[in-house]
Amino acid sequence: MSTRAVLEVIALDAEDAVAAQAGGADRLELVADMAADGLTPAVETFAAIRTAVGIPLRVMLRLRDGFAAGDIEALVRTARELRAAGADEFVLGFLGADGGPDLGAVERLVAELDGCRWTFHRAIDRAADRDALRKRLADLPGLDTYLTAGSRHGVDDGLPTLAAEAARRGEPGYTQQLLVGGGLRLDHVPRLRAAGVDAFHIGGAARPHGWTAPVSPEAVRQWRTAVDG
Repeated sequence: MSTRAVLEVIALDAEDAVAAQAGGADRLELVADMAADGLTPAVETFAAIRTAVGIPLRVMLRLRDGFAAGDIEALVRTARELRAAGADEFVLGFLGADGGPDLGAVERLVAELDGCRWTFHRAIDRAADRDALRKRLADLPGLDTYLTAGSRHGVDDGLPTLAAEAARRGEPGYTQQLLVGGGLRLDHVPRLRAAGVDAFHIGGAARPHGWTAPVSPEAVRQWRTAVDG
């Protein structure tokens, strides 16, 4: 029996969350400040969204633009506050200067999450060696998803890499779900589904009128139909 594909939508506030859920989203990624590619939202924003919808929420743990962890103590405090407010799924990912995973920062934060499920985000698309990164992170508790476009330039360039990684599902370092996002278009979906990809992530695509406008339930519904196709 096939499981239905996951559709994750970026939400900035409760209005977005309600619209995404109405359109058929399975899960939300909660962020603030898309000008910096998505930073950690306020605890109050998380709480308002958690009250507004019943679907799972993954909260971004990222305090500054770029893929360096920055102030890890501040990140740990933020994670602690979000956990105390009821957050139980997260998104994070940090690289060191060598282009490999910043294991010190990631492990410190994952210890604070205490078994919560989490996504390693598009930092993988900037890694010096994707395969090595996956193998170094393979045994971290809670890691169940990689959010990736297959390339730093977006899904158009990343399609061959995504297909190759989907084909390795189940191998050491490849047991996590591939969540495809970053320049993802509706016309990519059939090819990705055929390659075995079963999770999709949209941000701008759920907002036909841009980031200053809320999520459109109709746009999300169109994606729901496509990924279920």
